[in-house]
Amino acid sequence: MTALALAALCPKDVHCRMVNVRRDIHQHPELAFEEAETARRIMAELDRLGIGYSYGGVGEGIVARLKGDGSTPIALRAEMDALPGYETTGLSFASENEGRVHACGHDAHMAMVLGSAALLKADPPKRGDVFFVFQPAEEKGGGSRRVIRSGELEDVRAIFGGHVTHHYEVGQVMVNEGTITAQSDRFEIRIKGRAGHGARPHEATDAIVITGLLITTLQTLVSREIDPLHPSVVTIGQVEAGTAPNIIAENAVLRGTIRTTLPEVKDKIHNGLRRMAAAAGELHNAEVEIDLIDGYPPVINTRRETDIARRAVQQSFGPDAVVTADHPSMGGEDFSYYLQQIPGCYVRIGARIPGREYIALHNPGFDIDERALGVGAAYFDRVARLALDELVA
Repeated sequence: MTALALAALCPKDVHCRMVNVRRDIHQHPELAFEEAETARRIMAELDRLGIGYSYGGVGEGIVARLKGDGSTPIALRAEMDALPGYETTGLSFASENEGRVHACGHDAHMAMVLGSAALLKADPPKRGDVFFVFQPAEEKGGGSRRVIRSGELEDVRAIFGGHVTHHYEVGQVMVNEGTITAQSDRFEIRIKGRAGHGARPHEATDAIVITGLLITTLQTLVSREIDPLHPSVVTIGQVEAGTAPNIIAENAVLRGTIRTTLPEVKDKIHNGLRRMAAAAGELHNAEVEIDLIDGYPPVINTRRETDIARRAVQQSFGPDAVVTADHPSMGGEDFSYYLQQIPGCYVRIGARIPGREYIALHNPGFDIDERALGVGAAYFDRVARLALDELVA
């Protein structure tokens, strides 16, 4: 997308403001439910724009409202939290908060929604109200549920969100109906054997041997028990065991994640994990316990709102700007909780930096082409206007 084309959609002063906001937030990242300074920065922008809001305090969401004719509103959503980690971008505005990094683009999302607020405030829609939602803790804790519990969105007719990605170039927006992200569950397996001397294994029950068995066996749940046409993942991300090289470990813990897109596949993998954990304990005469923790549900875009989002992209950036994905992402996203209550659509906004290698989300070197801020603001502005025209009575 050329600078000229972007300027036609997002005025230079609005874009410059978004860049400044994004860089300030990027430089001062805060973890889930700790977004105090981030919230203050957002509220300062809302005050500057003259848009009223409610805020429940640290760990809660900010819900701003651009009032129109008082009829049923639509909502635009961004996330406030950062990730644990150490930034490696080398940017002049890199994180100054040790052990915290905006490696998932939430800094950009906040700037985009604030940019759309500026555009909508400058030329208010003729019908309906627009809510601007800034929620805590998308990365950990499902902060969207706190916004829902606040009751602020009770009358909202539709909700729209998005995420920057290096999968697409600036000016491209992925819009798909149906399942967009996976169910993301967690598990923890605790093994209790019997400690002993490393030279006398026959006197002990080795928790590490049982751990090794489970690490390899659990993968057969996906490779041999699930229909290969149904996307699913079982990943063990943490293993803790052992106290010394010459001591047979008595205890071990495995922690991991399960990603599925169908309820029946989720149930089958959960049941398989329980079965294999119990069998490993029986096989090696050890105590094996398992906890399965339900995570975020799948994001499932609704048909009407997806159509509105698609047309908003086409009208803003041209018919070729819409891209589609052949398969859902196996990532998780707590936008799903909004969609259990409110129809809506979640898109992916291209932010790849020309000439740079692909860098995945959550990588400490992740950065964006800041022209994507203008794309996001223009998209949210247009989708809000279309939704109000078509959905508000």
